[in-house]
Amino acid sequence: MTAPNRLRLLPWSGPEGKPCYLSTDDGEGYMSRLADNIEAMQLGTAAELLERASNKLDDQGTGSEDMRRLAKDLTGALSDVLRVATSRGELLAVSDPHSP
Repeated sequence: MTAPNRLRLLPWSGPEGKPCYLSTDDGEGYMSRLADNIEAMQLGTAAELLERASNKLDDQGTGSEDMRRLAKDLTGALSDVLRVATSRGELLAVSDPHSP
């Protein structure tokens, strides 16, 4: 999945919330597959949260505590999705022969 001599942003953070990167020419290696699987789970979780949010917003009986919890969960999911999008965008830019 990664181009030679390029770093892949991984879907998790290191100590103190710092980004983690993988340097490999083997997009089929264990760490690359692990990162792919975690990204897929993060995107699936975000899709489920989006559906739950839509239902909660339609329900007039949803309390403020439920909405705060949902907002917190959505914030975490959005952060994960943004990291996945950033990582994949970097990979696309590297693999695009027309990019500078």
